[in-house]
Amino acid sequence: MLRTLSIRDFVIVDLIELDFAAGFSVLTGETGAGKSILIDALALALGGRGDASVVRDGAAKADISADFATHAEADAWLAVNEFSNEEGGVLLRRVIDNAGRSKAFINGTAATATQLRELGELLVDIHGQHAHQSLLKGDAQRQLLDTQAGLQDDVKAVGIAYKNWRALARQREEFEANAKSVLQERERLEWQVGELDKLAVKEGEWAEISIEHSRLAHAASLIEGAQEALEALSESDNRPMLSQLTTLNLKLGKLVDIDSGLQPVLDLLEPARIQLQEAVYALNDYLGRVELDPRRLQVVEQRLSDIHSTARKFHVAPEQLPQEFESLSAQLRQLADASDLDALRAHEEKLKEAYLKLAQKLSAARAKAARALGDAVTGAMQELSMAGGRFQVALNPAAPAAYGLEQVEFLVAGHAGTVPRALAKVASGGELARIALAISVIASSATATPTLIFDEVDSGIGGGVAEVVGRLLKKLGQQRQVLCVTHLPQVASQANWHLQVSKFNAGGKTVSRIDALDAKARVEEIARMLGGIEITATTRKHARELLAS
Repeated sequence: MLRTLSIRDFVIVDLIELDFAAGFSVLTGETGAGKSILIDALALALGGRGDASVVRDGAAKADISADFATHAEADAWLAVNEFSNEEGGVLLRRVIDNAGRSKAFINGTAATATQLRELGELLVDIHGQHAHQSLLKGDAQRQLLDTQAGLQDDVKAVGIAYKNWRALARQREEFEANAKSVLQERERLEWQVGELDKLAVKEGEWAEISIEHSRLAHAASLIEGAQEALEALSESDNRPMLSQLTTLNLKLGKLVDIDSGLQPVLDLLEPARIQLQEAVYALNDYLGRVELDPRRLQVVEQRLSDIHSTARKFHVAPEQLPQEFESLSAQLRQLADASDLDALRAHEEKLKEAYLKLAQKLSAARAKAARALGDAVTGAMQELSMAGGRFQVALNPAAPAAYGLEQVEFLVAGHAGTVPRALAKVASGGELARIALAISVIASSATATPTLIFDEVDSGIGGGVAEVVGRLLKKLGQQRQVLCVTHLPQVASQANWHLQVSKFNAGGKTVSRIDALDAKARVEEIARMLGGIEITATTRKHARELLAS
């Protein structure tokens, strides 16, 4: 339930702070006073579209905050999206600056406009003044029936099943139409995969054999160089390095006994002798492993040549051949699966059966919901001065589609003895407005949304019918919080709470304000709505009678 609404610098509002209560509230005012500003501001706080044009002239930004008491479904959404607070309830805030930049907050935490809309749909249901126009469209009629019956998940499942079925059907049709080109493509892939499979290049093989080839190709130079190094270190006839260093260390060791100042020199030379000895061991080990192998070199060179030529043929780097093999193999498997016409047809038939099963289940649910909605709206029509009138929801068979197996069509008979016909063909403006209102009230009763807003949905009706509309909204207000923007005194007089919109000039600028009316002020406002500019004792009396009734 909406508890408070704060509007700052929005259109022609400088600052308005309103408290709301349960029950039926109306918002009235003279034409042009801006009765819908409150609804527009609330819609913005609920994630609606907004731009710089909503910022009051001369202001830096528009700022709207709406505080709601929550219910179980909204609390669950807040918890999942990590917006809950210890106090309970939820505060939605939307700020739009004069450059058109928008910020959104939920319980003080930054949020997106999409998140505001998701949460807002759980808190408020707004019925616009032009809602009756959408009732003339087949898609809107179907969506209204599905929403009223709670069939959204079923419709979504049917849509997914239809998409899957038709995607495979198109694949099968394309194959049948392009069988020759598909066969040629398959043969090309089979040849390519065969070539790569025969070569069987392993991951990392190109780098490994490149290193081996370099070693084999330079084996003679490697052996010669290693032997020269070994001879210089330990096997030379002319006193090798290791022998000289060993002799030098022994001589310095004796001299250290005479002068310890030579000890640092000895400490530096001894590790060098050890390192030279380790180098001699390593060179001996290396020469024991390295050998000339012309036959192996020939094998490696042939492998390098095969891999390189194949890589050029496939226009990839040699090291990428394993990945190319996997990619082409996957394409071949996919094409093989897709070109199995019998398998495609069998799979397509299974998907079609799955779709039809879900669609038929949806059709049965729609038929039940159609009867219930038809009976409910027909009952409401009797109260709305359409005695004998009937409302029906026809489910006309249609070709399979994403929304199911039928087109939904609203039919109406304005009075007894006439055959129901399409709503667009038989309903006058006044009748259409009454029927739209009846549907709105009935559909709202079927939802869990705690706050319902009707923005001049009573347009096009008057007199006794308007009084009935007021009673319908007041009855609905016993179950939900209802807010209605209206120009009808018969509707306004039924409300539990009355808000009046007015505008005045402040500093050369037009400013709007909203006031909660007490009993005396309500009489004046209802009298104004009844009698226009000049309010007489008679209109005040009539206003008191309306309020008393």
